[in-house]
Amino acid sequence: MITLDKLGIDERAIIHQVKGDEAMRRRLFDLGFVPGENILCVLISPFRDPKAYKIRGNVIAIRNVDARGVVVEYEGD
Repeated sequence: MITLDKLGIDERAIIHQVKGDEAMRRRLFDLGFVPGENILCVLISPFRDPKAYKIRGNVIAIRNVDARGVVVEYEGD
């Protein structure tokens, strides 16, 4: 298992756990970052922060510091 910020472009994973303070966890849950959901890294900014992820048909950009609270496993592992 790795954290979401480690995903490279076009890499897919499944969300395993969302950690962090309650406000950030609630925000991520509201955006669809819930355990069991598939996620795809679709864009990395020039300075590598933030990154954009496709989840539930939407593209969401989040900072790496927030993505470190999302534990994922590569799809198919």
